[in-house]
Amino acid sequence: MTTLRRDARANRERLIEAARAAFAERGLDVPLDEIARRAGVSIGTLYNRFPSRAALAEAVFADREETVVRIAEHALSMDSAWDGLVHLIEQVGRLMAADRGYNDLTGRRAGPPRGHALMSALVARAQENGELRADFTLTDMAFVVWSLTGTIRATATEAPDAWRRHLAFMLDGLRAPAARPVPARPLPAPPLTDEQVARIMSGACPPA
Repeated sequence: MTTLRRDARANRERLIEAARAAFAERGLDVPLDEIARRAGVSIGTLYNRFPSRAALAEAVFADREETVVRIAEHALSMDSAWDGLVHLIEQVGRLMAADRGYNDLTGRRAGPPRGHALMSALVARAQENGELRADFTLTDMAFVVWSLTGTIRATATEAPDAWRRHLAFMLDGLRAPAARPVPARPLPAPPLTDEQVARIMSGACPPA
């Protein structure tokens, strides 16, 4: 029994490492049988350890989620709420740009609850300080993320740093002065609801 448990743990670790490499190279949609081959196990063993692609991705990127929470905690401790918000977005962007799989995952599901709570606090603080435009809502952050994931995917081979230029344009539009033209112009559509964001992300998830 001890040997079987040891073998099962070893298979699990091999699958996680194989998936981490495959996702980074080709994104989340890489065939699962390819991951099993890389790990040197059968596809049945993969499904015994991870019943779905989502479960495998969760295991692969658990450490990345913890990293994002630490980045958000540091961002919230910065003297300037705006600088903290920019720091968080930029650092997450770097993580996305360095790993195709994580880039895919970020655009397809919400982050960890703790990260969401910290982001909410950052947004509220930046608005209270008059640095972030008041009509920005937390669900609008989904547009920032989706825009970055698409830019990173499109430019990864030709210009891997292009996302940073794109982000600079977006951030200028989020500053409070950008919402104060004369006369004031309301945004042309209402913000998405939490439920809409969840449904959109759910529809973008790859098959099991």
